[in-house]
Amino acid sequence: MLRFTKISMAALVAIWAFAGATFNVMHWSETTGAVAAATSMSTFEGGADNWRATTNPAIIVLGAVFIVAMKLLTGVLCLLGAAKMWAARKAAAADFVKSKELAIAGCGVAMILLFGGWIVAAETWFELWRSDALRDISLQSAFRYGAMITLIALFIGARND
Repeated sequence: MLRFTKISMAALVAIWAFAGATFNVMHWSETTGAVAAATSMSTFEGGADNWRATTNPAIIVLGAVFIVAMKLLTGVLCLLGAAKMWAARKAAAADFVKSKELAIAGCGVAMILLFGGWIVAAETWFELWRSDALRDISLQSAFRYGAMITLIALFIGARND
């Protein structure tokens, strides 16, 4: 049962990632708009005048592409990891442990996206923490997803198979 739960959790992270990437692409203007709001620093007083603020379209598109690419990579790694774990579900403990590597790597990519993209870049560099309009919506979601995926990675990686 524990192995099935770990496989399910890896698959759920893959579903989260693929759904997120799909919706980011389907709603591209909202995706680039969110990146633009963060990078322009225009959602709080004095932010747009800061030397770090940018409305450069290339930076905005690169940020949005980064989000989609990292979600797709997360999804692929977690899905492949879940498939490998499924194939090893009846194998010896050492074989099942080895099968978890891609799923854990996929969770790691998601953590890089959520922590690096939202906490380091948006919150710290572009001072999104100062924005009443975006702080709760963006940063709390990024933290919630990042925390859950980190816990899932730790759960999957635990050697109690």
